[in-house]
Amino acid sequence: MYNHIRLVRSALSRISLALAIVALSLFGTWSTAKAEESLSSSIPNFPSIIRAHSDQLATIESDKGASTLFVSAIGPALQMSDAARTLGTNPLPIKLANELLLPDLTAAVHRLMRGLAVWRLAWTVRQAVRDRQLAPVTEGLVGSPQARAWLDQQGNTPWHDTLNELSEVLASPEWARGDQDKLIMVTTLERAARLEVDAMQAIHHEWDRIRSWKDRVRGLRGQARLCGTWQWIIHNHQHNHQEQKLSLLFPPSGQTQSTPPGLAEMIVLGENVYLRWEANGQVQEDSLQFSKEGQRLEGSFANSQGGWGSISGKRTAGCTP
Repeated sequence: MYNHIRLVRSALSRISLALAIVALSLFGTWSTAKAEESLSSSIPNFPSIIRAHSDQLATIESDKGASTLFVSAIGPALQMSDAARTLGTNPLPIKLANELLLPDLTAAVHRLMRGLAVWRLAWTVRQAVRDRQLAPVTEGLVGSPQARAWLDQQGNTPWHDTLNELSEVLASPEWARGDQDKLIMVTTLERAARLEVDAMQAIHHEWDRIRSWKDRVRGLRGQARLCGTWQWIIHNHQHNHQEQKLSLLFPPSGQTQSTPPGLAEMIVLGENVYLRWEANGQVQEDSLQFSKEGQRLEGSFANSQGGWGSISGKRTAGCTP
């Protein structure tokens, strides 16, 4: 009897900690309407979206089903209509699909949808325990074997082991009998809370990756436009209008080992190019614009030594893979 009480107390301590983490993590999305208004956060209200689409999330059995639900409902609800439209445009030419990073986007969407399905499961289990409705909802909680197999395809996610631990409880004789024993109830709550936290962290990671998808596409397109060999002329007003000539090779995207020495950051948006150079504790920033159909660059620079002046670049060779 003493050991039983000790186990219950230990489990209660663990679940208190887990639920505290959930409460703190969800503060921004579970807060009052007034707080949500004042924050007007760009982070979606994931719990609300999960509740609204709970039945659909519970019945996803394949990547195709996940993509369909994202395109039709989840993507727009997460303010990711561009990603949903791109994913829903099928088929895209292979070259365009690669330029739009479609394989990467699709994989991130599938991971996001698995995370939402798992979060929905954890939340539903906690509701069942709260309402003392264990056995009647078991089938709806676990879902079909196909749905579970689809979740298991992402076996390297942080929530996978936690999901298995919760599934063990849901498959136990105590749960099947609707047992009101405190230990099984507390154990279930603890594992559901941990699963909710793990799923939430994974979801936010994938949501942020999908949200930055267009920026990555723009960045790769910019790198492709800048790729090639350039003759660089730097006119420094600080040192008696001294001119420096050099040749720079900007490699194709993905070949970071060939990046010009000292180039710490490169942003290309439309006609505008921003370069940041760092070497020996010194910093220089270049602000340039394309001209002559992308064959020339004109702009200015400023560095941490007080130097400033103009830069002109002329493409002397095209992009070499």
